[in-house]
Amino acid sequence: MTKRNTPKASGANDALFGGACLVAIIALGLCSSPAQAEDRTGPDVAFNAAVASDYVFRGVSQTEGDLALSAGVDVTHGLFYAGAWAGNVAFAGDAETDAEIDLYAGVRPEFAGFNWNFGVVSYFYAGQSDGADYDYVELKAATSRAVGPATLGAAIYYSPDFFGASEDEATYAEINAAVSPADRWTLSAAVGRQWVSSDFDYTAWNLGAAYQLTDHLALDVRYFDTDEHGFGSAYDSRAVASLKAIF
Repeated sequence: MTKRNTPKASGANDALFGGACLVAIIALGLCSSPAQAEDRTGPDVAFNAAVASDYVFRGVSQTEGDLALSAGVDVTHGLFYAGAWAGNVAFAGDAETDAEIDLYAGVRPEFAGFNWNFGVVSYFYAGQSDGADYDYVELKAATSRAVGPATLGAAIYYSPDFFGASEDEATYAEINAAVSPADRWTLSAAVGRQWVSSDFDYTAWNLGAAYQLTDHLALDVRYFDTDEHGFGSAYDSRAVASLKAIF
């Protein structure tokens, strides 16, 4: 992401409070939603940890090309899900911000032959300087469907007050596809467009392959690029290798 330094009256507390409230509401539904009469099981909990040669978000490096470490937890119950994720970040010209913490929650219904995902994601940045105002909230709607051997999907995210100190609305839309050509292998690709009201628009894409080393460990090698290298080196093309464990 590009750091923007225009002062703004609203601060990180607004994003923190609003995002936490939205996540809490859906998380309460996760814990207390009525299950089928015969279903007395509790929520499923899964933990994850990953190491990557870079942390790339929507085509943009979040660690200046350096090593990225992350960990998270996901809770699901019926249609509902909630989770938390944290990883290191490093932005050009910013020696203070060093971590990103995400909270998210939503529902995943199935209807009309499609799998749907409606949710909210709150992004928080630890160590940010006064006036940076990196924290923001996004609303998410996504869908996917199996078409022959492939899975095709699309997603859209909207934030009324995007990353950075300017009061920017932002929308990100993406189409994606995945296919498993052989046992344990998955090939996938995505193309997305980021619109920001202060003219930081760009297109991003990625293409890669994942191999399931074990039931709990996967290796992914992926190429990322954008059409706006002039925004800074974080927007340049790059290849990233990552190893992720789920347990």
